[in-house]
Amino acid sequence: MSDYIESYRSAREDFRHARREAAIQGIVARFTGKSTELLSYEEVSQKLKAVGSADRGLKEILIEKIIGSVGRYTDFTRSFLPRHDSDESRWAHVMSAMTNVRAQGLPPIEVYQLGDVYFVKDGHHRVSIAKQLGVNSIEAYVTEVRTKVPLTSDVQPDDLIVKAEYAEFLERTRIEQSRHVDLNTTVPGQYEKLQEQIELYRRRIKQKENRELTLEEAASRWCDDWYLPLIEVIREQGILRDFPDRTEADMYLWVLEHREAIQEELGWRVRPEAAAKNIADQKGTEVGEWRKEKLKARYSDYLIADVLVPLSGEDESWYALEQALIIAKREESRLYGLHVVGSEALKESDSARAIKQKFEERCAAAGVRGSLAIESGEIANKICERASLTDLIVINLAHPPSAQLFSKLASGFRTLIHRSPRPILAVPAPATELMRPLLAYSADSPKAEEALFAATYIAETWKARLMIVSVIENDSDRHELDRVRDYLEFHEVSADFILEKGSPSEVILQTAEKNQNDLIIMGGYGSGPVMEAVRWSSLDVVLRGAKVAMMLCR
Repeated sequence: MSDYIESYRSAREDFRHARREAAIQGIVARFTGKSTELLSYEEVSQKLKAVGSADRGLKEILIEKIIGSVGRYTDFTRSFLPRHDSDESRWAHVMSAMTNVRAQGLPPIEVYQLGDVYFVKDGHHRVSIAKQLGVNSIEAYVTEVRTKVPLTSDVQPDDLIVKAEYAEFLERTRIEQSRHVDLNTTVPGQYEKLQEQIELYRRRIKQKENRELTLEEAASRWCDDWYLPLIEVIREQGILRDFPDRTEADMYLWVLEHREAIQEELGWRVRPEAAAKNIADQKGTEVGEWRKEKLKARYSDYLIADVLVPLSGEDESWYALEQALIIAKREESRLYGLHVVGSEALKESDSARAIKQKFEERCAAAGVRGSLAIESGEIANKICERASLTDLIVINLAHPPSAQLFSKLASGFRTLIHRSPRPILAVPAPATELMRPLLAYSADSPKAEEALFAATYIAETWKARLMIVSVIENDSDRHELDRVRDYLEFHEVSADFILEKGSPSEVILQTAEKNQNDLIIMGGYGSGPVMEAVRWSSLDVVLRGAKVAMMLCR
């Protein structure tokens, strides 16, 4: 008997220590915002739409997975520390019993299981004391309760708002019955936005197909047509790596919000995937990024969905628009015109309005969707800001880089080539059909693969007759072209090869003129701006001498 009394006294000291610890946790919680509350089974099961239960019998469960209580969630903290002094006697008696009869063991507790976690129905003190004793697991009679949304052990009371919204969203749309997709979000209010997207999709289908979809049908088709394609872009761009605490559904909605902000700022209609790429481009682009982004579209869709056309208003600048219209009709593209003026006041000038009106008239006459924005600022900067939202820049080549060093360093066109995240089509003369492309291929150019990718697509999709010119110095250069032939053969594209010795720029210009090519395709600059300007550049010479459009790939 004396042993039990001593054990009971010790247990009361343990209780007081546990109460102090509970008080300290409460203070810390006020500063961290992380709740120490046990979750209420009744509230959770109701919010998460409990749909049935099953007896799972006697199991050994992890104590850390116990996060709530049936009816006594205010008596203990999340770590099952006692919260009321009045509980001292009961707690100490159970503690004494557990330490004295541990060899025989105590009756198992009873729990409800929701997802990955448990709620105590009977045995709260046993759990509390087991935690104090450092016990990792405990026997329990388990009743599993199925819910539409699973729970994990790190869930916070505030998270229940999100979980409840998710459960209601699933109940309304029934999307989980037709699509295996994770639509978890981390912020309250997001499911209302997702449902707005579904309703918008539903209205679009009604206009397009002249029939009303049920909400369930709309949710499934929205998932296939809008949600999953954008999620794939988000994954490909690696955007989530920078936001480890957010989900794909979070990022989907954030991309759409980013898109709305861009559209409001630029006055353009922006595709959701372009907005996602714009977010990724904030980290900078590398050689080959455009090819990687467009690889899937190259086989399943048109390569050039959106075209940026900067217009100065000079007569020659309209060459670029006419060339862009030819591409847009072939690729079913949307054209985005850009006119840059020197000051904010000039944005409303008569000349700016006249350019906008002329642009819209020419687009309408060609049957091409187009809109023009007027901006003030430095031309190359404004073009680059918008370039990542499109697939191709078509610009008049009125002022190619000069042969003089200092003029070359100050060239806005060279700056654009270096900084643009998208290919550039430089147009020095009236538009042509672009059906006789010449690929200037150099195996030692870091951007040769981008040029080969674009040239092969044009030859295959536009049914253009491709010609490839390469300057060779030895037999190893010839062997490099075998890989190019294999690439073309894979895409069922035939091409005429011209192998020459001499100055690359002279060979390219002479070949284009002799064979009446109407498009030259080649890689952009291979070095940094200063080094490229200081040393002799074949690209600069070709830009100065070209009489036909040039596609420069980065």
